Amino acid sequence: MNQRQSITSAFEKQTTLQEKEYHTRLNASIDCVRFLLRKGLTFCGHNEKEESDNKGNFLELLQWLADRCDVVDRVVLKNAQKNAQIKCGEIQKDIVQACSDLILNFIMGDLENDFFAVLVDESRDVSCIEQMALVLWFVNRKREVVEMFVGLRNVNDTLALSLKGIVYDMLSKWNLSPTRIRGQGYDGASNMSGAFNGLKTLIMNET
Repeated sequence: MNQRQSITSAFEKQTTLQEKEYHTRLNASIDCVRFLLRKGLTFCGHNEKEESDNKGNFLELLQWLADRCDVVDRVVLKNAQKNAQIKCGEIQKDIVQACSDLILNFIMGDLENDFFAVLVDESRDVSCIEQMALVLWFVNRKREVVEMFVGLRNVNDTLALSLKGIVYDMLSKWNLSPTRIRGQGYDGASNMSGAFNGLKTLIMNET
């Protein structure tokens, strides 16, 4: 007789409440990720168990936020549903990737498919994996010369031809044509700046 007490109405109210809680939980995780990214800090700790005194920057920051905001505290960590806590490493990586995509979209919008220079370097990380970093050098909308880091890729080998393929692949991801390259910057390694078969020469011959 009373529609406000019907099963359908009860389900709708419960769903709306869960959506609000999920939204609050997600925003809290995003805020923590954004802070750590801005400061260039690590996320994970060596021991993230409940009894640990130092669970890593992400979980510690999320706990700090919960301790100071009752709205957040009611829906995160131990008060969150076990299957929707939005705190695991994969979720953190997803949020980081979303932030990265937004930043790169902003950079590409600032570039506006104009001419640019590439700055490329490769080196090994602590686990002996070869990595190549790509920086774009261009004049932005404010007519300022800026350098923007746009990507880091693992490379199977450091042959100039392989590195060129990776650079072109990274540029194509953002719909940037290699024909717009108007400058290159490398270190003194022969596979990079060699006059005959270096990466610089391969790109110059094509662009």
